[in-house]
Amino acid sequence: MRPKTHANSIRRILNRQYPVVESPLFYNTPFQLLVATILSAQSTDKQVNQVTPELFKRLAAPEDFAAAGLDTIEDLIRSIGLYRIKAKHLQSCARRLIADHGGKVPSSREELISLPGVGRKTANVVLGAAFDLPAVVVDTHVARVSQRLGLTMHQSPLKIEIDLMALIPEKEWGDFCLRLIFLGRETCFARYPNCTACPLNSLCPWPGKSA
Repeated sequence: MRPKTHANSIRRILNRQYPVVESPLFYNTPFQLLVATILSAQSTDKQVNQVTPELFKRLAAPEDFAAAGLDTIEDLIRSIGLYRIKAKHLQSCARRLIADHGGKVPSSREELISLPGVGRKTANVVLGAAFDLPAVVVDTHVARVSQRLGLTMHQSPLKIEIDLMALIPEKEWGDFCLRLIFLGRETCFARYPNCTACPLNSLCPWPGKSA
């Protein structure tokens, strides 16, 4: 099967399996999404969502993070992994937003990546969810599932991103990645995937697939 034909078959099944998709992170503004996404590195969305309601009640905008004591930010996110490093990133990011962008979250990948604590994945999350701009988000689930499905042969997140961009219609980049994430969380686990329950079982060429 040709790569695009294979990808289109996968996309159609995932669209039926997950007809409505949205970011699992809690947020009300682009800045809050940026904060939540920074916090989600090496943490689960569930862990982040347990922290952000109180965090955003106390510190809702860049000005709040910039003025807060670092120990205050640390206390509010203490249950999140790497909380000390993330607290520094959040405060530095907030101050950079105020200094360089008038306190607004920029809508370009290059400007987002220039912010402390923001990498390409975080930038793409913000572009897609906050600004409705086409972006491919490659997290561990997207990487694992796309490799198993034969959508990419690469390990590098950037190369996986490029492969998916070539196979998936641009307007569906963000939703397609969310669907891969949901599939990875529900059936295509890193260890002991539940292949028999997977809606893509018949299309999956992964040699480790269980019967």
